[in-house]
Amino acid sequence: MSTLPADAARAPAPTAPTGGRLAGKRVLLTGTAGGQGEAAQAAFVREGARVAGCDVQDGAAEGTAAALASEGFDVVGSTVDLADPVAAARWVEESAERLGGIDVLYNNAAGAGFAPFDDMSLDLWRHVLHVELDIVFHTTSPAWPHLLASGNASIINTASMSGLRGIAPLGQVAHSAAKGGVIAMTRSLAAEGAERGVRANAISPGFVTSPATDTFVGEELRNFQMGMHLIRRPGTGIDVAALAVYLASDESVWVTGQNISIDGGVTAGFR
Repeated sequence: MSTLPADAARAPAPTAPTGGRLAGKRVLLTGTAGGQGEAAQAAFVREGARVAGCDVQDGAAEGTAAALASEGFDVVGSTVDLADPVAAARWVEESAERLGGIDVLYNNAAGAGFAPFDDMSLDLWRHVLHVELDIVFHTTSPAWPHLLASGNASIINTASMSGLRGIAPLGQVAHSAAKGGVIAMTRSLAAEGAERGVRANAISPGFVTSPATDTFVGEELRNFQMGMHLIRRPGTGIDVAALAVYLASDESVWVTGQNISIDGGVTAGFR
């Protein structure tokens, strides 16, 4: 699949806004077609970041980026299948060349796969780990040298409340294992990056309404999940984007190795 548009690397980059909490930050952000990724992309550029986004949906990342670029923001989108390590690495390198480096890598994109353990096949197990855990490696590995070169870099990984607790009706054994792996990977990246200017943190959302999650969650399961929240509404992409902006900014320079739950209180308790 294609990576950056053919003219993106050649065209001069627009002038980034001079103000904002992320002024001048060079950001790679995955999964920008909708939901949390689209909301984060908008929040980041409005805070002054320069963003290269991507998504597996053909033309979708290009569309969300174009809408922001028309307002004068420095943002480009690409269609990339991050499950393909070669395509993922190519996107990282082309984006780093366009931006002149990488200060923030936000691994937001993920696939999905759910089934009760009675029905979980080896193929489904492997698929879920591939599209939820392997793809974080596929982008982080080629981005790592660029992040080290930044000297003040932030990795943000999207995990899940499912990496913290078991929820029987969700049929989430593979999903939980993958997101638990993302959390563990984040802590190890933080440990290795601490003395080299790279921070790494994970965000674990609860139930967040989005085109992707709404596809998998029917009314009964949605009501069940709402019943676990202390704050009885689904999260939104904007809720999560606000936390991501903080973790990408220099306001969080003493925060690393953390998994931060943003879940309406699911992991806090019941009422």
